[in-house]
Amino acid sequence: MKIVWRLENATVRDVYETLRERRKIAYTTVMTMMKILEKKKYLKKRVKDRAYIYQPTRPKEQVIKSMVQEFVNRVFNGSAEPLLVHLVKGRHLSEKDIQTIVKLIQESE
Repeated sequence: MKIVWRLENATVRDVYETLRERRKIAYTTVMTMMKILEKKKYLKKRVKDRAYIYQPTRPKEQVIKSMVQEFVNRVFNGSAEPLLVHLVKGRHLSEKDIQTIVKLIQESE
């Protein structure tokens, strides 16, 4: 999704070539992921010169919010608490991250 957001219009080949610079990945894997994202309505496609051109359907922040909520629902039965506990205890959060979270919680009360 990050690549499609950055390019705004991207073919499977565009995404594949960009990803391949960083890691080994199969073209068919990229194609499958883009089809899944289209099916979930995160991407839409149109045909141009016998190739599908994909575009994001929603802004990045909206998609991230939706994906995080889907993850929390699926993995943690809708409760974000176990996720935060894991992140804090596993030392996946910096001191700055924790301060930001505390501030957000205080502002929401």
